[in-house]
Amino acid sequence: MYSSLFANSNFLEFLFLVSAFEFHSTSSILFPPRRALALPNQQNRKTNVSIVQAHGLVKQFGTFTAIRDITFDVRQGEVLALLGPNGAGKTTTIRCLAGILQPSAGYAIVAGYDVRHHARLVRRHVGLLTEFPGLYGRLTPLEYLDFFGAMHGMSPADRYQRAEALLRHFGLWEARNRRLGQFSKGMRQKMALVRALLHDPQVLFLDEPTSALDPEGAFQVRSAIADLRTQGHTIVLCTHNLVEAELLADRIVIMGVGRVLAIGTPDALRDQVLGAPLFTLRLAQPLDDLASLAGEMVEIEAVGDTWVRFRTTTPETTNPALVRRILDRGGEIVALTEEPRRLEDVYLHLMGAAV
Repeated sequence: MYSSLFANSNFLEFLFLVSAFEFHSTSSILFPPRRALALPNQQNRKTNVSIVQAHGLVKQFGTFTAIRDITFDVRQGEVLALLGPNGAGKTTTIRCLAGILQPSAGYAIVAGYDVRHHARLVRRHVGLLTEFPGLYGRLTPLEYLDFFGAMHGMSPADRYQRAEALLRHFGLWEARNRRLGQFSKGMRQKMALVRALLHDPQVLFLDEPTSALDPEGAFQVRSAIADLRTQGHTIVLCTHNLVEAELLADRIVIMGVGRVLAIGTPDALRDQVLGAPLFTLRLAQPLDDLASLAGEMVEIEAVGDTWVRFRTTTPETTNPALVRRILDRGGEIVALTEEPRRLEDVYLHLMGAAV
């Protein structure tokens, strides 16, 4: 069945998988201990336990330093996005955390194992989807997953059970008898996700999962990742797509020139870089003491005869109080709106400062 298997394989992914196991003899593999199968609808709660810890990671290739002082953590059940331009060091960081590259300095703990001293064990407990995953086009989905399930030490029954559950979950079951070479790009990427999830990894690393897809294929894959997020999977997502990062991630690490520029939730990053939320209040008629009325309660950015633009860190309490004060003074309010603070503005500000 697998005689021509490696003709179109992605060498990095195959090396990642094979190097996770020790060869017991020329014909058998010493597999890791079996764990109970977790079907796709298993709910994993988010916790404050860090399943990935990176501290001061450095990776050098000769005299070139690809990443430096990379420090962050990923909590169990969290989706963390590494966001940055090409060359920012995102893929190098992913490969260090997945146990493919050994850091030149610093340390990382993934699923309880040190990536420097126990890289093989790290690779057993994580799933990896590279930017251009290699699928074996002559195989059907079940044949493809059966091969990788065998490599992971799963019994034939477990391989079929897990493959069927995942293929059904990702809407690929009806295509189970088609060759992978006949799949669309979106279907191929979902198939690669299924393969990465086959052995129920504790952490899933996704490197630019939608970069080569058309809008429809990208939507399919983002929907699949969003579904994994709702199930509580721990995911590290590498992307240069701002919308993708904000849509899918609980927290975002913005990277540039090989280092971490900022980290936080989208709202926290906006506050950190752009300042407190910005609002504009408009009146129907001029109010003489508008500036003084507002200035006692908020930080004024600009003011006119019939409008005031201001910032406040407590809009849920400050804004109603400000509205009541203006109404008490006879003001007629037309609108109170929050000005957009785009993640793109955060990103561009940090990239500009990093140059």
